[in-house]
Amino acid sequence: MPSPAFDEMTLSDGSVRPAYRKLAEWLAAAPPDLLQYRVKEAELLFRRIGITFAVYGDQQAQERLIPFDIIPRIITADEWATLTKGLVQRVEALNRYISDVYGKREILKAGIVPEDLVFRNEAFRPEMAGKTPPHDLWVHIAGIDVVRVDADTFYVLEDNARTPSGVSYMLENREVMIRLFPELFSQHRVAPVERYADELLATLRSLAPRTSSAEPVVVLLTPGVYNSAYYEHSFLADKLGIELVEGRDLFVRDEVVYMRTTEGPQRVDVIYRRIDDEFLDPLVFRPDSALGVPGLMSAYHAGNVTLTNAIGTGVADDKAIYSYMPEIIRFYLGSEPILKNVPTYRCREPEALSYVLDHLDELVVKEVHGSGGYGMLVGPHASKEQIELFRAKLKASPAGFIAQPTLALSTCPTYVASGVSPRHVDLRPFVLTGSNGVRIVPGGLTRVAMREGSLVVNSSQGGGTKDTWVLDE
Repeated sequence: MPSPAFDEMTLSDGSVRPAYRKLAEWLAAAPPDLLQYRVKEAELLFRRIGITFAVYGDQQAQERLIPFDIIPRIITADEWATLTKGLVQRVEALNRYISDVYGKREILKAGIVPEDLVFRNEAFRPEMAGKTPPHDLWVHIAGIDVVRVDADTFYVLEDNARTPSGVSYMLENREVMIRLFPELFSQHRVAPVERYADELLATLRSLAPRTSSAEPVVVLLTPGVYNSAYYEHSFLADKLGIELVEGRDLFVRDEVVYMRTTEGPQRVDVIYRRIDDEFLDPLVFRPDSALGVPGLMSAYHAGNVTLTNAIGTGVADDKAIYSYMPEIIRFYLGSEPILKNVPTYRCREPEALSYVLDHLDELVVKEVHGSGGYGMLVGPHASKEQIELFRAKLKASPAGFIAQPTLALSTCPTYVASGVSPRHVDLRPFVLTGSNGVRIVPGGLTRVAMREGSLVVNSSQGGGTKDTWVLDE
């Protein structure tokens, strides 16, 4: 069974960690009805803003508010400095790995990563073999999910290298907190996140092809209003001051992408796409896709447009490749990982499978290509029926799963129906990589498991979000 969870606010002797001292004093002095009133105010603000997400297959509530917790999570400047170094290292290794597996494949020749994990990976794009995207950068926007287990140790839980979402909640959470709790803000020096949009736009422009104009045209490509993250797409396009487009708004002529406008065609240099690879170009990928742009790949291969993130980055972020990240970092960077990996059993390996089958009630089992908290078993919280179901799945298709020990995710004070109580959290910082360097806005999206005892923070599974305060000491 996992050890007791690390409480980020309260030490084992009951005293409060220095970073949380002012917050703890404020909470102790705040009347309960004030907190309850602010919760209702926050919900009203989010409804007015229209910040919702869709739950596919849920006919009862297709559009939902993500629960927002009004008590911020606090990270010290020193803790953030360590996280930043580890995140920069990790994303550099991801970029080097993807470039290699579509290029010289040195890591495969060295026998560090098994070839079948690359070539049989459903996210591997043979169309990118031997190709180099502009500036030889693949992952321009990464969302790295990090968890904490004690005062000094952070683990990476997952790498999101395709189209990571959630940054709109990071920005909106901060706006709402400033509005509702100005007195609390005035007691802390909180590093700003508001510059994220400027940093993102600077990153995207730096990635423009060398054939672009001095003022590259950037657009955000969305699947449309029925996508679960459409609010975020429209929010970011507005913040960036760029056009929000669908596939039908773009066309390709002579290997150049153009946008239809009321003043005639306008060349597009960078496409921040929020569409999965297989829907981008019906002439190359799924022929039934009405979301993409016919001929887009020809313009991409000609070097006349940049796609953010590059096509084929999913080859680096499934849960089987995750287990090799320490070796990947050592191979390309010659250094030890700054942020730890969760020990991982690869069920494709007979010895690991045997151990997992014998310890299902102790482990977390995940689908290699799963996401959103779906397709996983949390052994200590699972019923006998659920465990036996996963046992059968593992025996039938062991290569489709990995297993990990149940980490005692850290907890933060959270306002729930019964008052202020600890709940488990993770953190998704957003790492921007352009031709002119790496940018990380201090903070990120803290996700919180609102149900007592739950370790699942995903919004689709009832999780909520918090504002993340990095103290600017």
